[in-house]
Amino acid sequence: MIEHSFVMIKPDGIHREVVGEIISRFERRGIKICAMKMMKLQKELAERHYTEHKGKSFYEGLIDYVLSGPVICMVLEGDNVISVVRSMMGMTNPQDATPGTIRGDLAMQTGRNIVHGSDSSESAKREIELFFNDYEIHKYQRHDETWLYE
Repeated sequence: MIEHSFVMIKPDGIHREVVGEIISRFERRGIKICAMKMMKLQKELAERHYTEHKGKSFYEGLIDYVLSGPVICMVLEGDNVISVVRSMMGMTNPQDATPGTIRGDLAMQTGRNIVHGSDSSESAKREIELFFNDYEIHKYQRHDETWLYE
C-alpha cells in the first residue's frame, strides 16, 4: 500500500552534520521524497506538533530542544512507508536501538535522538498538514516506479 509519512530531522541531526546520511538511507531504501524543507520552528507549531505529549514530564524539554536550531521536514512516499521508516529509525531510546538503524548508529540519548517519524497514518496526515501546503508536496514518477503505474 503506497502511503505518506512525515519525517523531521531534529536540530541535533543538523548540528552533527548527518543530514546527508539520513536522507541517503531513505533514498537507498527506495523511499521517494515528495517534499522537503529546512525551517526554524516557531513555538506554536512545535507545541501543536507534540500536542500528545503535553503534560508529560519531558514535554517542556522536548519543546526547548526542537526550538534550539533548524529542522528538516520531509514527506516520504512508499509502500508501507510509515512502518518501514519507523523500523529504519530504530527505538526511541537510541541505547535500545539496533545497530544499523538511524538512532542505533547515530544517536546516544532519548532527548537527542536525531529524527522523528509518524507512528500511524492518522499522525502522518496531521503532521504533514501542519508542516506542508498541498502545493509543496510533489507527485512524480521515478524511473524505477514504472511497475506501479502499469
